[in-house]
Amino acid sequence: MAYRRCVAGNPLTRLPGMTENLERVEARLAESVRADDDFLTEVASHLIRAGGKRVRPALTMAAALSADGELGGASEESVLGGVSVELVHLGSLYHDDVMDDATTRRTVESVNARWGNLKAILAGDFLLARASEIAAGLGTEVAGLLAATIARLCEGQVRELQDAYDVERSEAAYTASIEGKTAALFASSCRIGALVAGFDRDRIDSLTRFGRAYGMAFQVIDDVLDVVASSEQLGKPAGHDLVEGVYTLPTIRALQGSTGEDLAALLGRPLEPEEVDKALAIIRADGAVSAALVVARAHVDEGRAALGALGSSPVVDAMAEASDVLVAQIDDFGV
Repeated sequence: MAYRRCVAGNPLTRLPGMTENLERVEARLAESVRADDDFLTEVASHLIRAGGKRVRPALTMAAALSADGELGGASEESVLGGVSVELVHLGSLYHDDVMDDATTRRTVESVNARWGNLKAILAGDFLLARASEIAAGLGTEVAGLLAATIARLCEGQVRELQDAYDVERSEAAYTASIEGKTAALFASSCRIGALVAGFDRDRIDSLTRFGRAYGMAFQVIDDVLDVVASSEQLGKPAGHDLVEGVYTLPTIRALQGSTGEDLAALLGRPLEPEEVDKALAIIRADGAVSAALVVARAHVDEGRAALGALGSSPVVDAMAEASDVLVAQIDDFGV
C-alpha cells in the first residue's frame, strides 16, 4: 500500500456526510462498467474493486457543496460528475500500467499482468468511453471539459515519454508534463462540481484554480515520496521513476546542484539496482528534496489563495486542510 494511503485520511473524507456520498460513488462506479459481455465487466471492474481514496470524486462533491454551511447529501449530478472523473483516472491507470509493464496496482495484480496488454488497453478505453457518456448526460460544457481533460492527460504523458532518460530535462518541461497528466484532472474534478452546482463564473474559476494547485502539489509530493520513502512504505520499488528514466523535480534540482555531475554520470540510461541506490543517495543528500518541497508548498499556498475568495465554510476549510495534508506526509522523513 502506498505511503500516501497509510497516513491520516483526507480531511474531505472526514466531513459529515462524505462517507455516504462516497458510497454512492462506489455504487455508481460499479454500475457504470457493467457491459453486455461478462468478461469485459470483470476486467473493467478490476481496479474499482481494489478500492482507493476516491480523492477526485470527493473534490467534485465538495466543490458542489462548497457554498453550503455544512456538507450533506451530494446532488446526483455531482455524484455522477465524480464518477466520470474517477473513470478517467482509472482508465489512465490501465494505460499507464501497460506502458510501465507494471505487475501490481493498489496491492492487486495489474490488469495487464493478469489479462495481457491488449485487453488492458481495450478495458481502459472502455472506462474512458463510459466517463464520456456520463459527462454528456451532465451537459455540453461538462462533456467538452472532460474530453479536453483527457486530451491534456495524453499531452502530459507524451511530454514525459519524450523526456525519458534526458538528464537535461528542464523544470519547465517537468511542470508542463505534470500540469497535463495530473493537475488537469484535479482541476476538472473541482470545475465539474462547480458547474453542476450552477455557481457563478468567478466561483467556478476559483474552485478550478484550487483543483489545479492541489493537483500540482499532489504530483510533486508523489515524486518526492518516490525519492525519500522506502520500498516497503511505497508498496513498490523506491526510485521507480529513476528506473523508468522519468526525472522528476527532486532529480532535476539535484542535477543542477553541486553533485549534479556525479548524478548525471549515472543517469541517461537504464540503471542497475545498485546504481538506483547510489542515485537516490545523491538526490537525498543534495538539498534537492527540500527545494522540491518549497515548490509543493507554493502550490498549496496558491490553492489556499484561490479558496480565500470563497469565504469560510466547513467544506472550504476542509479543502484547504486537504492540501496541507499533502505536504505533511513528508514530516515523518525528517526532510
